[in-house]
Amino acid sequence: MSRTTPHTPWARVAAIGVGLAVLVGVLVTAFSWPSLTSEVQDIPVAIVGPDAAVTALETALDEKVPGAFDFSTVDDRDAAVSAIETREVYGAIVVGQTPEVLVASAASPAVSQVLTGLATPLQTQLQTVADVQAAAAGGTAPTVTVEVTDVVPLVDADPRGTGLVAAAFPLVLGGMIGGIIITVAIVGVWRRVVALAVYVVAAGFAATAILQGWFGVLPGDYLVNSLAYVLAFAAIGAPIVGFASVVGRAGVALGPVAFLLFANPISSAAAPVQFLPEPWGAIGQWFPPGAAATLVRDVAYFPQADATFPWLVLAGWTLGGLLLALLGHFRQAGGATRGAIEEAVEAEHAAHPDAEIAPVAS
Repeated sequence: MSRTTPHTPWARVAAIGVGLAVLVGVLVTAFSWPSLTSEVQDIPVAIVGPDAAVTALETALDEKVPGAFDFSTVDDRDAAVSAIETREVYGAIVVGQTPEVLVASAASPAVSQVLTGLATPLQTQLQTVADVQAAAAGGTAPTVTVEVTDVVPLVDADPRGTGLVAAAFPLVLGGMIGGIIITVAIVGVWRRVVALAVYVVAAGFAATAILQGWFGVLPGDYLVNSLAYVLAFAAIGAPIVGFASVVGRAGVALGPVAFLLFANPISSAAAPVQFLPEPWGAIGQWFPPGAAATLVRDVAYFPQADATFPWLVLAGWTLGGLLLALLGHFRQAGGATRGAIEEAVEAEHAAHPDAEIAPVAS
């Protein structure tokens, strides 16, 4: 008598189809929402010059582009440059005898482009003021020229910053893949922790070698850049390993849900934090993708900036994941596949044939 192969129930077929469609909708929403809702707003910019000129410029810019800039007055050009190099502001406007627009394309090419676009209208405005003052005095006004200076430019190999931005997604994906594979393929908490340590160190130094040594899109100190990538991979991989050690296979979903669908779109890797609707830009900096993107940019281009916060965020996620892994030591096989569990049992039996091996919870 022929044997009939069982088929999946129609109800489950329909449920899977609808579920996949919903997943696609979530993916489209997650990755499209930041770019569609992003707008130029609250850009921190320093301004230098006489009080009257500064007030007039702030008023004129606020009328032209309401809410686009968050101005802070500094004493002189040197103070403005220092504020840019420490990432307190994205750029500066200098008015006075030598007007100038200071930008930092390494901080954000988008903001740099916005500030560069101010040079021409600023020059026109200053020239008009100079003409009026010269006419009142019965003289001829000098020609006003507004220079644009890139205080912290991008490297020649990555003039538009696309390489640095493109590297942000593989960083998230790499941390997820490492955590997931270690979880499903290795049985034993300490073995997972050791495997994770080996992985993140090797991946961090390899990623930096490729980006800095091969592609040349990453400037700065190779060791410091590598440590930033090591901690970034660990901050994503460790929570996956730790959560799976505690709750089992469901913990593997932490990576795709928390880091890929939620945190990555609000990481501000491609645009300033201020461009996202409040408070999502700030929230994104508390998660590994956002903290990692900020940290890599800081240590590579802005060594004078205070990068304490992203270092602490990544260290906190790493430590939290490791603590969860240790708490799950009673569930040695949590999240592992049946094949990995069987392989571990066989290896243990081969090493200790006379020992009684307790079944491992899956």
